[in-house]
Amino acid sequence: MINKALSFEQGPIRPPSEAGSLLIRVTRNCPWNRCAFCSTYKRKKFSRRPLDGIKADIDAARAVSDEIKQMSWKAGDGGRLTRRVLTSVMQDPTLSDSFRSVALWMASGGDTVFLQDANSLILSTETLLAILNHIKQRFPEVQRVTSYARAGTLRSKSVEEYVRLKEAGLSRLHVGMESGSDKVLRLIDKGARADQIIEGGKKVVEAGISLCLYIMPGIGGIDLSHEHATETARVINAINPGFVRFRSLYVESGTPLSDMVKNGTFRPPDEDSMVREIRTIIENLEGITTTLVSDHILNLLEEVEGTLPGDKQLMLAIIDRYLSLPDDDRLLFQLGRRSGTVRYLDDLAHPSVKSRLEQAKLQIEKDVPGGIPAYLGAVRSQYL
Repeated sequence: MINKALSFEQGPIRPPSEAGSLLIRVTRNCPWNRCAFCSTYKRKKFSRRPLDGIKADIDAARAVSDEIKQMSWKAGDGGRLTRRVLTSVMQDPTLSDSFRSVALWMASGGDTVFLQDANSLILSTETLLAILNHIKQRFPEVQRVTSYARAGTLRSKSVEEYVRLKEAGLSRLHVGMESGSDKVLRLIDKGARADQIIEGGKKVVEAGISLCLYIMPGIGGIDLSHEHATETARVINAINPGFVRFRSLYVESGTPLSDMVKNGTFRPPDEDSMVREIRTIIENLEGITTTLVSDHILNLLEEVEGTLPGDKQLMLAIIDRYLSLPDDDRLLFQLGRRSGTVRYLDDLAHPSVKSRLEQAKLQIEKDVPGGIPAYLGAVRSQYL
């Protein structure tokens, strides 16, 4: 008899690169919760989950996994997560959401875990070690464990502590750096300084844990655009993280940043300005081996990806190719990217694609109040 009520707690978000990971919630919400651009945890209280509750959730996730394997055996599929078993789990309304979450994790390989919510590193090292050891005990097949961490929290642990965490299974930390400019960090109330980001980041890298920094093109606004780009590059150069992921700015309604836009204290840049910022960042990256990734739909140029130093000129060439397009073609590419019609610059070279986009542009200008800018803004808001 399947225990359909089995469940465990999960938080609201995880990085796109952790889409296939099992989500284990070790804290609730964000201990800072003041970043001007973020709405995820607003009006929600931060708390550390008790270790016993976290372990119980890990046990529950294991039990759900075992139940799904039993469903497979009963279906004659030998314990394997076949398409038939996956479909059965996903479409059964009597099963808890945890069954669907675990089934998707198993379908993705079943070997990665992500610790939620916004800042798991705020837990003591001993508590984190106990969590990691319990994951290893209950899921010996897991090869990678990752987590979010706040930039200001990284420096609170020693290199030796990070080494212990790595040996226990912590593989990667995802950190929302946003900017390397202290002026920008103060503007958005990030709660961290550039020197703190460097200090903490270097500790993580020295310990051998993969560090992924998230950078937000546009977050300095028009006024601090150049400083944001050059100082961000300086901090990245000082740390040499394994990955940098771009997350281009979208000002979300209801955030403090949207209030700043309304009162005129923040002027958001347009798409082309954010592309130029990315170019300035890449141009100023020197002496590092970081991989740059644009794996989010808010980034206009998805194909600007590569590993330094070898791919630097290739990435700059892609940006320069876009910026050299006529104004109308850049607008068509933006429209195509946001509507899902195109992904790469080469897609715009197909006459039929370009013709469809030109027709769509005319229709939007005719039917949508505010024209193309309003339409693109509405589409981008759906990606948050």
